[in-house]
Amino acid sequence: MTLRSARSPLPWLGGLLVVYLVVPVAAFFVRFSTSHERGFNTPGLWSALRTSTESATIATLIVAILGVPLAYALARYRGLLANAVGVLVVLPLALPPVMSGILLIYIVGPYTTLGRLFHQRLTGSVAGIVLAQVFVSAPFLIISARSAFATVDVSLEDLAATLGHRPLARFLRVSLPIAAPGIRAGLLLTWLRAIGEYGANVIIAYHPFSLPVYTYVQFSSTGLPATQAPTILVMAAAGVAVVVANLRRPARLRRRGADPAPRPPDPLPSTRVGFDLDVTAGAFRLRLAHQATSHRLAILGPSGSGKSMTLKSLAGLLGAGVGPVSYNDEAVATIPTERRHIGYVPQGQSLFPHLTVREQLHFGVDADDRLGSWWLQTLAIDGLQDRLPDQLSGGQRQRVSLAQALSRSPRLVLLDEPFSALDAPVREELRLELRRLQRDAGLSTVLVTHDPEEAAFLADEILVIADGQILQVGSSREVYHRPASPKVARLLGIENLLPGRVAPGGIRAGDTVIDADVIDMQDGTAVLWCVRPERVTLTADGDGWYRASVVDIADLGTSTALIVRLAGGPELRVRTTDSVDFLAGETCGVRIERSAISVWPDSLQAAPSR
Repeated sequence: MTLRSARSPLPWLGGLLVVYLVVPVAAFFVRFSTSHERGFNTPGLWSALRTSTESATIATLIVAILGVPLAYALARYRGLLANAVGVLVVLPLALPPVMSGILLIYIVGPYTTLGRLFHQRLTGSVAGIVLAQVFVSAPFLIISARSAFATVDVSLEDLAATLGHRPLARFLRVSLPIAAPGIRAGLLLTWLRAIGEYGANVIIAYHPFSLPVYTYVQFSSTGLPATQAPTILVMAAAGVAVVVANLRRPARLRRRGADPAPRPPDPLPSTRVGFDLDVTAGAFRLRLAHQATSHRLAILGPSGSGKSMTLKSLAGLLGAGVGPVSYNDEAVATIPTERRHIGYVPQGQSLFPHLTVREQLHFGVDADDRLGSWWLQTLAIDGLQDRLPDQLSGGQRQRVSLAQALSRSPRLVLLDEPFSALDAPVREELRLELRRLQRDAGLSTVLVTHDPEEAAFLADEILVIADGQILQVGSSREVYHRPASPKVARLLGIENLLPGRVAPGGIRAGDTVIDADVIDMQDGTAVLWCVRPERVTLTADGDGWYRASVVDIADLGTSTALIVRLAGGPELRVRTTDSVDFLAGETCGVRIERSAISVWPDSLQAAPSR
């Protein structure tokens, strides 16, 4: 115990509870070790033990078969019905066990319809004990398993769907293995509760004796000595169950033999997407329609603009109700995700935590092992086959995620901000790798990103969206060189977005008139104008078109960033790869090509001055 923990009351408070729980057990063992009559020879002891262990095991199996699917449904579905069922299934925890038995009598009693159907054998039998144990112990599994399933990232099930797995396979191969620790804990609690059940058993099946009922009978007739044997037997059975439930599989390399010889991918036909989406989530509505002209499309927008929703709609993960979707003019809206033969790299957690790298690549229904080996080598992750995701770096996980999506030669790869969480050097390296794959393998991609540079680098066509609507669409050159609005310019990261007014010959910014295309705009009209920093050229004082002074200079290593102030006007940001000889405070000349300037009326400013 550290000095800090010694000063905290928390460990001492917890220690008091430990003492309270341990002392009675210790007192029992002291009495047991000194006792001469422990009750092991009492008639009926071993049959009661057998009855309790058999019935508890059967009850646990029944609860597992029925309770695990129920827990999964309660974790996945919301609504009034799910909430009502969630309350009802834990009701036995609030009832005294004797009352639980009374409730069961109304259903399985000898004179009920169900009781007569089974010739009054549902009570006073092992079947009655099992029924009582299932009723009182089921909530323990349901609560534990429901919590475990709730922690399973839904995006992993979506990922499994894009890899060709149907709903049942997704449950068995993804959700169930990930939730297994919580389910195992719930099964342990269920079995322990079942073997220790007394009250409901007394009502439903007094005979044959279960071990708790047998113990009470012995206590009532002969006192404590005869209860020692059944008590120690129950404690031993519980100890064995706890040990078995907490066994950890030894770490092992889950190899399937040598990896097959690598096989490069066949050339892939280009796939262009088309869609007319209308999706509502709460108060948010996504309304996008577009027919791509390129097989490399980027969807650019801020957080909350509907980018990920668009990508899930294209993948089929939101169902057919989102609207028409087509791949190369083939309507796919009614085709389930698992049959679309696509690749998908979701945002955030994109690997199955319980599978090794090799198993990730082989997880797709139609994954090609030889192609998977080729991608391992191509993406520089060969040698990591037997590692789990938590043993990989961020860059390695992203490479594995790409290899997983590509190992089935998908017709289309959907990428949801795949590099946003990576360090700059790793991000740049993976961007280069993906661009090479687009070029060499003919990879068709739809990329979702909020990074304008990433969109321009990895797409030929860009869709700029905000608030669920399209703001501009066009080729990378068109969008970046001619933003359709100030809002688009901001989303594209153009730093020079400045106010001005229309003047004869251009735009007046302070004392400077900038040569710009202001045809059809009335003199005095308030405008916003922008120019990209790399389109601004600095010259020696007097050689430029516009006079300015240097405010600040920052050497970025591969380029130089400057801030210059136009005469009597606003500040401009400049970025250049040329050598810069200016110092802060010096005067300079500024050149801006007319074609580099975009101008829009500023609707927020006053009407034109007269």
